[in-house]
Amino acid sequence: DNFVAVRKLLQQGVDPNSIDERGRPALVKAMQHESLRVAQELLKAPGIRIDDASSAGETALMHACIKGHIDMVKQLLSMDARVNQPGWTPLHYAVSADTEHSLEIAQLLLDRHAYIDAESPNKSTPLMLAAQYGSERMVQLLLDAGADVQLRNQLGLSAVDFARKSEREFMVRNLERAFQAAHKSKASW
Repeated sequence: DNFVAVRKLLQQGVDPNSIDERGRPALVKAMQHESLRVAQELLKAPGIRIDDASSAGETALMHACIKGHIDMVKQLLSMDARVNQPGWTPLHYAVSADTEHSLEIAQLLLDRHAYIDAESPNKSTPLMLAAQYGSERMVQLLLDAGADVQLRNQLGLSAVDFARKSEREFMVRNLERAFQAAHKSKASW
């Protein structure tokens, strides 16, 4: 997190959007390594592109979300960081974490109109990931916000299946109740 060296490099004209040998823009790499002071220096640099993604499609906002860095998430959102994009989204990352600030981060994204049923490349939704990795409160937040518990990914797995796969019986019961309620509400004449 050598922000002094980065500051000097930037003052010497180094592009703040430089990409490393692994295809990561400097800001993404700083967030991935939790070098928050370096990230702050980069964010102050003229011409910084906060939505540039790594070769894996990850942005600085995605890393801030999964690592629970609420202040960085707020700063990136205040700079209009992209909340929705094709494939993996910041919401997928936020709900996969179980940090002190994960719920608040997910709510911030939802407040910014993050698409709640966004599909990853294999059609997994944030609810599916929360069922496997997140907290019970995260799953409830998504359900309360309108996440579709009936969706399935390319393998035919639902959020209930994701919870089952992780042997999270308490989550399975909650999701099964939500699934049954949603199934009944879609009844037709």
